[in-house]
Amino acid sequence: MKVVLFGANGFVGHNMAQVLRENGVEPIEASLSTGLDLRDTAQTTAFLQKHRPDFVINCAAHVGSLNYVTEQAATVVADNTRMILGMYEAVAHACPRAIVINPIANCAYPAKADLFREDEWWDGHLHRSVLSYGATRRLLWATAECFQMQYAVRSINLLTPNMYGPFDSTDPNKAHALNALISKFVKAEKINQPELPIWGTGVAIREWLYAKDFARLVWQVLLQPDRKGLEQVLNVAQNDGLSVKELVDIIQAKFDYQGKVVWDHSKPDGAPKKVMDDTRFRQVFPDFKFTEFEEGIAKTIAYYESVFPY
Repeated sequence: MKVVLFGANGFVGHNMAQVLRENGVEPIEASLSTGLDLRDTAQTTAFLQKHRPDFVINCAAHVGSLNYVTEQAATVVADNTRMILGMYEAVAHACPRAIVINPIANCAYPAKADLFREDEWWDGHLHRSVLSYGATRRLLWATAECFQMQYAVRSINLLTPNMYGPFDSTDPNKAHALNALISKFVKAEKINQPELPIWGTGVAIREWLYAKDFARLVWQVLLQPDRKGLEQVLNVAQNDGLSVKELVDIIQAKFDYQGKVVWDHSKPDGAPKKVMDDTRFRQVFPDFKFTEFEEGIAKTIAYYESVFPY
C-alpha cells in the first residue's frame, strides 16, 4: 500500500501518520512546512509522478478558529480553493487511479440545520461565521465529483464533526475549538493566571471527534475502499453533542485552576447546534468504536502539558 499524506505536519495529518505507522505503512509525507505547496499544480504534479501512490489522504487545509476564518476570510477562501484545484489537477495528470480521501468539516452543512443528515448537506446557506472555510469544503466535494466525471479520479468524502486531540496548534486563534480551550486551561494553571477568557457565550452545541479515531477510520477505508456506502458522502458521526459551557465544566474539573473563567461575548458562537446523524455511518461501520470522551480529554490535556510553555 503506497499512501501520500498531504498536510502531514498538521493536526489531523500528524494523527493520521501515527496510525499508518502503527499499522506498518510508512506514509509519503508532504506539507507546506516541508516545501510542497498544493497551490502550485506543477510542483504537486511532479511530486505525485515521482511517488505514484495508491491513495492520497488529503489532510491539507488553511483553517483556524471561528475568529481566524472571519478575520482572514479572503485569504482562507483563496488559499483553500487553490489547494483543492491544484491537488486534483495534479492527481488527474500524475496518478488518476489513486483514490483520494477527503475529510470534509461539517461547517459545510447549512446554517439552519441542527441535526446533520447527509442527504440535506447542501440544503441552505452556510453560517456566515464559517463562510470562508465551509464554502471551500463544498467546493472540495464538487471538485472531486467533477474530476471523477472527466478523469475517473475516485474520491471518498467523509463529513467530520469538530475534532480534538494531540498535535494541534498551541495558538488559541489557530487551534480547533476544544483544543484551544484545553490549552488555555493548561497555560492558566501553569502561570497562575487570574482570569481565563473563553470566546463566546457557551451556549453553542457541538459534536466532537477524537482525531485519532478519524485516522483509525481512514485506515479501515484503506483496507476496504470498496465498502458499500463509501460511494456517497458519509458522516463520521456519533449523534451526540455538548454545549461549550458543558465542555468547560468537564475540562475545568480536570484542573486545579483557582482563577476566574470569563466569557468573551464579543467573539462569535457560530451556529447554535451542530450534531451529526449517525444512521448511515452505523450501516457502513457497524462495529467501529469511538474513544470515550473522558479518555480523549485526558490525552489531549497530557499533550498540551507536554509542550508547555507556549
